[in-house]
Amino acid sequence: MAERFEDLLVWQKARLLTSHIYRLTSDGVFARDFGLRDQIRKASVSVMSNIAEGFERNSDNEFRRFLMIAKGSCGEVRSQLYVAFDAGYVSNDVMRSHQTLAHEVSRMIMGLHRSMD
Repeated sequence: MAERFEDLLVWQKARLLTSHIYRLTSDGVFARDFGLRDQIRKASVSVMSNIAEGFERNSDNEFRRFLMIAKGSCGEVRSQLYVAFDAGYVSNDVMRSHQTLAHEVSRMIMGLHRSMD
């Protein structure tokens, strides 16, 4: 296992997801929908934050629990991307690329969780 949460590939990928979400929500009508913008940003930050917090607790059981919270937040990001698409804030291609990244993070979280058994 890594010595620091920053060394975890899953945390690095979650950080990338957060960066993409922040860029996506910084312009146009998406930036002016404060409720959705803030919610999807919080969900993406929650993914990387829960990975870090669980890791820092130095307990496998706690880390597993926080990984599942992070995975749930990935689902929230994906769901909110559908809202953004349905509202016309993002194109189908943009929505799908962000969905793919969020789904990849979710799979990585689950893989790490399973590897701890």
